[in-house]
Amino acid sequence: MAHPLRSLRVHAARPRASVRRVFLAARILSLSTKAARAHRMEYQDAVRALNSLQTNASALEHTCEGRSQPQVQLQAMRDFLRRSGLTVEDLDSLNIIHVAGTKGKGSTCAFTERILRNYGFRTGFYSSPHLVQVRERVRIDGQPIGKELFTKYFWSVYGQLDESKDAYGGSMPSYFRFLTLLAFHVFLQEKVDVAVIEVGIGGAYDCTNIIRKPWVCGISSLGIDHTSILGDTIEKIAWQKAGILKPGVPAFTVAQPPGPMVVLRERAREIGCPLLVCPELDEYESPGPPLRLGLAGHHQRSNATLALQLCRNWLQRRGILVRDNQWPLPSADSAVVSMATVFHPSAKMMKGLAETEWPGRSHTIRHGPLTYFLDGAHTTGSVLACVRWFRKEAATLERTVGGPVVRVLLFNATGERDSGALLKLLWPCHFDFAVFCPNLTESVASCSIDQQNFNVTLENMLTRCLDSQSSWRTLSGRGGRLADDQLVFQNQLPLVAEQRTDSLVFPCILSALQWISQGRDPVLGVPDQRVAAVQPGVAARAQALQEAASIQVLITGSLYLVGGALTHLVPSLAS
Repeated sequence: MAHPLRSLRVHAARPRASVRRVFLAARILSLSTKAARAHRMEYQDAVRALNSLQTNASALEHTCEGRSQPQVQLQAMRDFLRRSGLTVEDLDSLNIIHVAGTKGKGSTCAFTERILRNYGFRTGFYSSPHLVQVRERVRIDGQPIGKELFTKYFWSVYGQLDESKDAYGGSMPSYFRFLTLLAFHVFLQEKVDVAVIEVGIGGAYDCTNIIRKPWVCGISSLGIDHTSILGDTIEKIAWQKAGILKPGVPAFTVAQPPGPMVVLRERAREIGCPLLVCPELDEYESPGPPLRLGLAGHHQRSNATLALQLCRNWLQRRGILVRDNQWPLPSADSAVVSMATVFHPSAKMMKGLAETEWPGRSHTIRHGPLTYFLDGAHTTGSVLACVRWFRKEAATLERTVGGPVVRVLLFNATGERDSGALLKLLWPCHFDFAVFCPNLTESVASCSIDQQNFNVTLENMLTRCLDSQSSWRTLSGRGGRLADDQLVFQNQLPLVAEQRTDSLVFPCILSALQWISQGRDPVLGVPDQRVAAVQPGVAARAQALQEAASIQVLITGSLYLVGGALTHLVPSLAS
């Protein structure tokens, strides 16, 4: 076998970076080899250890200290990076594209990664959350890293941190911080040409913001979300998102409301970086066929134009494309933000946009008479976009069906989000049934280890579902929450909350899908004993589902809900 250092690619244009990368790779290789010998562990063991880094729900209420001292938290992340065997300077060689935003930042990253992969570059892509398996968060060349690779690097990083924790008061990084550290290690050791990094929450104080010198930054559409952390106005949120901007590093954003756009411009001026607004996708000139996107929905067009500008700028710096003139810095006496250049997208760019896949976003799956529409929308803006997409796609499908059509909403909302406000946006879709369930793939005992969440209690999850049902009943003019004597319990878990209207609550995603499909989905053919028992009145109301020529199921409100549904609807994703 060739020595691992001999396989490293050395770029003549950047000799110092290449030499540093060689020594860095050697250091990481030594750490991972040592850890591999010490930990002859399986993938499941690694995920269990990772889950132990989640904040227990009972302690989560006491974490406000970190939020009130965000700079301290960023320094803690730098310290964790150093304890894992890296420095912030090491990250400079990843040629990073850093993307923040409220809506569409993940889709923007997916478009960006696919385009650059079309140019022949080895890509790294870090995103969150995962849908089915945690490995999805760390991708090489568009694919989640394998279980063996995940396990190898997990124990390498975990071992380094665990060995040094006694000297630091027993501190270990939280779940998301650890995965961010893991991604940096993987991308450096696997020698990616570019790392596309999606911000977790916010930007200024997100743990990904230890990056010193990204090649280019992007800010997708802004909206209201995570208000307890980022602020309760869109302007405060814009300030947080713009925190990823770096001096002299070009940044791009899409059209924003006037208030947050002013904040972005002021932040760019203070930081000292050029900020440009992307043109509408229709403005791009193309001598060939029109631009086609692999992701459905009109809202993806703003994500696509942002990705085009990010890729073009990165390719210019790489020397693949000719550079533009120097970008202007925002002027203190001007309220105008410069527009990015309209250009002819290359064939590779167009192909990348068309071939982009990003499961769980504007995602359609057909199983016999059932069509599932999956979208992880969880903010007002994203749910509105989801409604536009669903109504258009569902109406198109309905015209091809020769018989009765039943529409079902499968919904859950998490955290501080106002489920009532989101459900009000979904009401015009004219659902025949509204089904609610927590983000549990199956019963608590058999829930996938990749999808275990210790940040919220089971009681809280079920309460949120009942609150959502109450909101739906209010929209339908039939009152609020059901009385306790109307609930069916088994082993302290409600099986189905029955009412005389067409809304139901199930204990997990599998039981909800089984009731909706009524045995008509060949993929959900599971043993009878795994089907949750329901009251006779609920079973009787399923006749419409049994007789429908087409059942349209919109699954939305939470990416975790969508991921749990995909576990059952596309079993290969969980294998």
